[in-house]
Amino acid sequence: MMSRFIRKIRSLAAVFCTCALALPGAALGLTFDDALRLAQQQAPSLRAEASRLQAARSEASAAGELPDPKLLLGLQSVPIEGAERWSLNDDAMTMRMVGLMQEVPNRDKRKARTEVARAAIDRAAAEQEVEALKVRLAAAQAWIATHAVERKIRLFDELLEENRILDEAVRARIAGGRGQLTDSVVPRQEAASLAERQDELEQLRRQARAALVRWVGEAGSQPLDGDLPHWPLIRDRLPSQMHNHPQLLAYAPLTRQAQARIREASAEKQPDWSWEVSYLNRGRAFGDMLNLQFSFDLPVFQRSRQNPRIAARHAELDQLEAEREAANREVAERLAVELAEFERLQRARVRSAEVQLPLAREKAELAMAGYRAGTIDLDAVLAARNELIETRLKHIDLQGLEAIANARLYLAYGETK
Repeated sequence: MMSRFIRKIRSLAAVFCTCALALPGAALGLTFDDALRLAQQQAPSLRAEASRLQAARSEASAAGELPDPKLLLGLQSVPIEGAERWSLNDDAMTMRMVGLMQEVPNRDKRKARTEVARAAIDRAAAEQEVEALKVRLAAAQAWIATHAVERKIRLFDELLEENRILDEAVRARIAGGRGQLTDSVVPRQEAASLAERQDELEQLRRQARAALVRWVGEAGSQPLDGDLPHWPLIRDRLPSQMHNHPQLLAYAPLTRQAQARIREASAEKQPDWSWEVSYLNRGRAFGDMLNLQFSFDLPVFQRSRQNPRIAARHAELDQLEAEREAANREVAERLAVELAEFERLQRARVRSAEVQLPLAREKAELAMAGYRAGTIDLDAVLAARNELIETRLKHIDLQGLEAIANARLYLAYGETK
């Protein structure tokens, strides 16, 4: 009986382990990588860009095709005077006509339209990459901000314990006749101040969670798992990788599209043509007829029609080139600014960990020891303790800001495209 029970327990454990391995997010919480993956899967803006890309592909399939043919129906040479007026059968010239007409744009125009449509596909794909970067950056910032504020909240358990130790020290000193009775309320005031800070942090946590849910869906309500992300960045390589930024890559299909529109406008100088075939039915006494005719456009007013359009398309290309240069400069400036900020935050975080935190902790410990020895008053202890609290909270902020700056640089410039 016992052995059968043990076998059942082992089976249940195996099933649980299998489920845990199959659903790592449910077992371990929401990791940073999970947040990025879910953001790219669930962001409505990316679904909108995917639909835009599909629409461009569908449009391109028909871009170079001939226009739909036209069905021609009509009556010709119907008499309106004399004894045979309004008759469809008595006059030899009266005919009932059915025909087909097909317009044929010139080959260069159709080719240019195809090129415009293909460039539109590439443009939609590039815009999708731009939006994907925005989504990844926003999800990364939301996850890191949530991680940082929740670390701060967890720190308050330790701070409240330290406040309890301070309360015991104050009571012991009053009991020994070396303290003032008014000092007994100070630890409780400190506890109330800590509770107020906790409430503020809880508000920030809810805001950060709301941002995370916005980008990753309901999974954003799960506990977070893992440490802050960190990617090694080689400073000298980032400027050379700037051209891989999606905002700049988007200009290549825009340029191809503008050039194709110039070719399409230039093709207007070449004549389009059309053909028409029609069958003409007459009265029984007369024979039926067949018509075949061709028509050609005559682009004889190029100075007032085609040339201005071509000039307009060239101006659009010039505008695009200027915008591309401006975007290059903007991205280069942003890279320099973000890199400088990242390096500043690195130095600040290292200084905080190696200098400011140890000194603040030492100062608080010395102040507490002096208070117990009766050489320092309670105000000095509180000042040193508050300084340590602020230093610890600032250190968490610096870690979070450095992680966000690192993510922005890596995701925008450091990823292998």
